[in-house]
Amino acid sequence: MQKKLDIVIPVFNEEKISSLFSLLDKNVSTSFKVLLCFDSYEDRTLKFFDPKEFSFEIELILNEGKGVHSAIISGFKKSTADALLVYPADDLINTAIIDSMYKSFENGHHVVVASRFIRGGTMKGCPFLKNILVRCGSYSLYFLSCIPVMDASNGFRLFSKKLIDYVQIESNKGFTYSIELLVKARRLKLSISEIPAKWEERCHGSSNFKLFLWLSEYLKWYFYGLATFWLRKKSSSVKKKLIKRYN
Repeated sequence: MQKKLDIVIPVFNEEKISSLFSLLDKNVSTSFKVLLCFDSYEDRTLKFFDPKEFSFEIELILNEGKGVHSAIISGFKKSTADALLVYPADDLINTAIIDSMYKSFENGHHVVVASRFIRGGTMKGCPFLKNILVRCGSYSLYFLSCIPVMDASNGFRLFSKKLIDYVQIESNKGFTYSIELLVKARRLKLSISEIPAKWEERCHGSSNFKLFLWLSEYLKWYFYGLATFWLRKKSSSVKKKLIKRYN
């Protein structure tokens, strides 16, 4: 039976992956499959869990390229569910909101944002400069454009498969695909929602999030979002027909 949700998890030597899988098993009632995306079979993540211990299916996805962005895109290509959720391998505190995110998708939203900046959301332990840049970027995009969510940059996000299949992803760095899909969905006038989520600075291992290396790409889609509102940029008539069919 086809699962309702594919959870795409990019990994690189994730020692706590078994703990995450246990939490998914415990906290997620939506029918799902995990797409575990990695650069090579030498990745030690594969040694830290036994698939037989969990009730859900785990599909191993070998990265078609190298790095976190390519790993996620490889997962997108292999997905067969109606919705895809990109979930951080080091996040052990948000599995309980996955059902709510999927429910929001069922209610007609093509993008469901796990938001750190709305009531109920938190961001703890973030380095000062990174904190300022992330908050300023997200808040300004919310107040200066038509983007209806407070957290534009979080890579932890659910997308409809229709959006993934239809929109060409142009980004090629890190988690910048996430803001790209958000602003493109808005220009297509697709429905977007957000659910409060928690975020804590990683204590074990090293993070794959490289804000300053990806800043130029974030800015590209930041201004795309502003242009949708201020320059009244619109989708083509062909896209409008597809939007009607998707909704």
